[in-house]
Amino acid sequence: MAFVSGAGRSCWNPSAMSGCVAVFLILTISSWFGSTRAEVCSAFLDRQTGKLTLANGFRPDFVAWANFTDEIKQTGWSYLEVTTSGRYNDSLQAYAAGAVEAAVTSQLLYEHWMNTMVGYCGPFKYESGYCKRLKDYIIRNLQWMEQQMEQADDPEYWHQIRLALLQLRGLEDSYNDQVAFPSGQFSVNPFGFLLFQMGGDLEDLEAALNKSSLSRTLGSGSCSALIKLLPGNKELLVSHVTWNNYQSMLRIMKKYSFAFRKSPQAEDPIPGGTQAFSSYPGSIFSGDDFYILSSGLVAMETTIGNSNPALWKYVTPEGAVMEWLRNMVANRLARNGSHWAAVFSKFNSGTYNNQWMIVDYSRFTPGKTDEENLLTVLEQIPGLIVTEDKTKELLQKSYWASYNIPYFEKVFNASGCPALVQKYGDWFSFDKNPRAQIFQRNHSLVVDMDSMIRLMRYNNFEEDPLSRCQACDPPSNGENAISARSDLNPANGTYPFGALRQRPHGSTDMKVTSYAMFRDYKLLAASGPTWDQVPAFQWSKSPYSGLLHMGHPDLWAFPTVPVGWS
Repeated sequence: MAFVSGAGRSCWNPSAMSGCVAVFLILTISSWFGSTRAEVCSAFLDRQTGKLTLANGFRPDFVAWANFTDEIKQTGWSYLEVTTSGRYNDSLQAYAAGAVEAAVTSQLLYEHWMNTMVGYCGPFKYESGYCKRLKDYIIRNLQWMEQQMEQADDPEYWHQIRLALLQLRGLEDSYNDQVAFPSGQFSVNPFGFLLFQMGGDLEDLEAALNKSSLSRTLGSGSCSALIKLLPGNKELLVSHVTWNNYQSMLRIMKKYSFAFRKSPQAEDPIPGGTQAFSSYPGSIFSGDDFYILSSGLVAMETTIGNSNPALWKYVTPEGAVMEWLRNMVANRLARNGSHWAAVFSKFNSGTYNNQWMIVDYSRFTPGKTDEENLLTVLEQIPGLIVTEDKTKELLQKSYWASYNIPYFEKVFNASGCPALVQKYGDWFSFDKNPRAQIFQRNHSLVVDMDSMIRLMRYNNFEEDPLSRCQACDPPSNGENAISARSDLNPANGTYPFGALRQRPHGSTDMKVTSYAMFRDYKLLAASGPTWDQVPAFQWSKSPYSGLLHMGHPDLWAFPTVPVGWS
């Protein structure tokens, strides 16, 4: 694939506006700034040629249409809505959905690729042995999935897999200005936009396939999450903070409204046809992960990883579906938390190993709540998935916190955590690591939405004793907070393992929704590293000003903004 800046902009050309007319809409997406400019693109079937065609603006005969607003310079977020029409078959809808998304986000897509993926198995950082093994693995896995789709066992499951891959194909074709709906079998470029989807899977595939230098640093956190019952059970708040490399901070808040059926022969729509989620250019799922679903579920995760090399034997290309795909299928098909876990648990790839939390708002009533099926927790490592209903624990403690350490003892032990505790101490333990203690101490301070946001953006590492690291010099560490700021650690410090050193890594957002908000797919969101109690991150004044960050604002000091939809 040739990644050329702005290629494939059938609906939008930022550098040649003579070929496109901008569309102005009044959006409710970000009410802080009132009237905003939106780019609108429709995919439709040309009556004369019968071919799928892209055009500017909204067309009532759309197969799919996209509505995109870029406010990254104002709020740190851009906003995308993609809608498909049930008048057309699911496969055409899926391909068209990918096509219109690429058409209106192509500039961001190019910039995000350059910032985050251009050197991965590419011409600049090429590890030929690993890259060959990775390509072979991906191709074999795609071929195995194609065989399952042809066999038509479990048609609901494999129908959704096919639709996801068609959406990805439409995204890539549209970016390259080669829109042509594939009939029958189709291929996916193993080193194209599939790599955007596989970001989490790749971290574990690197270890399983013996890459010489791993992307994941020992102990590196990847997200904080909190589910909090307010006093008297008057509200249930669900929040997630992404931890990531700062080069990843080109963000899109997305809402997909897809009129897919459960299977090619079914008339019933999928329960999760409408989804709102935080995401990235070129990604057709969240990746953070944080979703509000039309099924009444809110799904999110934090990464627990795997530190036991003996488990990599379970990572095989046949008999496995990559985590990003299992995530998408579960979100679309699941009716409740236990069903979500059952769908997700099929074909465990052993990659992107996470603790998933599924909140079922249909089981919550303000002032009281059911004693079961409100919260389902799932943990995955290679060869093992454990799931339990944790509603009673949530009701007893009034909160559930997640911070990259396995909860279930069986998962904790099998994934190699005891050896890390023995070597490095309580930092790797479930109940004594810094974030566990901060959540335990501070969760009772959450009495409303504002105090929830303060906790999720909390980083007072220079003064909080729970942020201290006894083996570090200096002892105060920016990693040890709900919202990490590893860039603030001194470069010349002494640290026992890599996650505690200075890195361009930390919290890159905050999202929170509630019972009052979720029905309309609304949330509150902040973009960029936390700056409540620490200096705002600024590329030009940071140690990492030389890293590629195309399209980024220089200063990341954005307020928390409401996210709604037009």
